[in-house]
Amino acid sequence: MRKFFTALVVIPLGLIFIIFAVANRHWVTVSFDPLNSATPAIAVTLPLFVVIIASAMLGVIAGGITTWFRQGRWRRVARQHEAAVRQAQAEIADLRAAAAASRGEAQRPQARAQLGFYGSAGRDKQGATL
Repeated sequence: MRKFFTALVVIPLGLIFIIFAVANRHWVTVSFDPLNSATPAIAVTLPLFVVIIASAMLGVIAGGITTWFRQGRWRRVARQHEAAVRQAQAEIADLRAAAAASRGEAQRPQARAQLGFYGSAGRDKQGATL
């Protein structure tokens, strides 16, 4: 299903790019010399579609980088909250163990069949909750 939706987007987008390239294949000179427009020191002659598509790609990359930097504080806050939650969960587990020990209840280890595939914590090797 995912491949179908990918094809549903990629194929029309590819056709649009091909039609755009055929319609805009004349050559243009892009100058990087603002002082001398008649004979620029730095200039590149490219097909128009290359200039437009390259400009769009650079804009998407610049926007992605800007968004990533602007969301940095939210990622940092999420990491801090996740660390606080893990610390609180560990503290709760310690308090429960201490309460059970103070009541005199002997904690029996669980049988291997009860532990499950990833152990008693319900987490895999990377620590993800199952």
